Amino acid sequence: MTLVAGIDSSTQSCKVVVRDVGTGDVVRTGRASHPDGSEVDPRHWWDALQIAIAGAGGLDDVAAVAIAGQQHGMVALDADGAVIRPALLWNDTRSADAAAALTAEVGAAAFAERAGLVPVASFTATKLRWLADHEPENAARVAAVALPHDWLTWRLRGFGPDGERGPVLEELVTDRSDASGTAYFDPSRDAYDRELLATALRRPAEDVVLPRVLGPRELVDGPGFVVAPGAGDNAGAALGLGARPGDIGISIGTSGTVFAVTDVAVRDPSGTVAGFADASGAFLPIVTTLNAARVLDVTARLLGVDHAELARLALAAEPGAGGLVMQPWFEGERTPNLPDATATLFGMTLGSTTRENLARAAIEGVLCGLAEGLDAIRSHGVAAERVLLVGGAAQSAAVQAVAAQVLDAPVVVPEPGEYVALGAAVQAAWALTGARPDWPLRTSAALPLDARPAIRAQYAARLP
Repeated sequence: MTLVAGIDSSTQSCKVVVRDVGTGDVVRTGRASHPDGSEVDPRHWWDALQIAIAGAGGLDDVAAVAIAGQQHGMVALDADGAVIRPALLWNDTRSADAAAALTAEVGAAAFAERAGLVPVASFTATKLRWLADHEPENAARVAAVALPHDWLTWRLRGFGPDGERGPVLEELVTDRSDASGTAYFDPSRDAYDRELLATALRRPAEDVVLPRVLGPRELVDGPGFVVAPGAGDNAGAALGLGARPGDIGISIGTSGTVFAVTDVAVRDPSGTVAGFADASGAFLPIVTTLNAARVLDVTARLLGVDHAELARLALAAEPGAGGLVMQPWFEGERTPNLPDATATLFGMTLGSTTRENLARAAIEGVLCGLAEGLDAIRSHGVAAERVLLVGGAAQSAAVQAVAAQVLDAPVVVPEPGEYVALGAAVQAAWALTGARPDWPLRTSAALPLDARPAIRAQYAARLP
């Protein structure tokens, strides 16, 4: 039996799954937590990876490994390979002004043409500009810029200041999917745009080492196993779901994402849709919201219930929640680009303000925001033949019911699983064998259309 390992180093935790190449069966798993916050010392990811690997029984019998991870995080390294400062993560919005400045300097249309996206606070380039403006001494020390999955892959292969192979910056590697979220990589040309990098850093950047972009099935050496390129988390999920053109993935996790696999790059000068690459050699247009499952967490806490009771309350309310509308921007928002926004509850009357309606409004608010993203992707000619609904909240009966009412496409709910890590294992097997695995996707629900346009209409009426 040949084994491969897929790793998901996400915002909240590190997951390892070991799969049988022949069947796709999960043989064993491991997990470890990450610290909270939007600024994290990368050593915590490395420590968590070691714990998760040990929990999965180690990698001694594994033939290939791939790491997928949270996108956009800025890991700035000095000439000795040391981390200069804690990494700014995708959900850190302090670089909102930097994003606006970069867009003004380069132009939204030019950014979309050159990098497939328009900067928002999430992207790596905006964090580099923030570093240049607020910590110029640290910016001057930057000798290499990596993303979380790049840095972990480098460390796993034995590189780093305390690694047995030394801090060889030129051994940093990445893939198209993660590089395409930096705002200085063009996924159509598969090439970095160093002029955009220099604009972000406010200094010449020809000497700054950027990770070498590996092809989807290219391998590099590791300690006793080979290492595949890895991927951004959404591209990893697409692989794990077996997504093909016509499939729309919607994930309700820490963030909310809507993504599609396409053969043609999408360029959206409005910035709503980011034209990322995927992990198979195609493209992954994506819309991301900052507020997703945690909206349901905070609503459940407010009501003093668990998630099962939150779902029961929501299902007891009528669609539209009696006119109660939650605009769930608790942490600012990325789509629409309103980093300083706060959440608002509209339509409160003596009749509408009930526990049931509040539970329903929270779920409708999250899914209406994702439905807006689905519409934005479809506006670029992307087909939506079915929606694959994943993430921790996807198993909720109330979330499933509302999804069928607002997403305007048949909804399939895969069985619960660590799809980012599972997708990384798909990539590892693909790179190892040269053939993409045809492992089955097990589903727990298939929901026919149950369109309730009034839900979307009352939500849209509250948009700025």
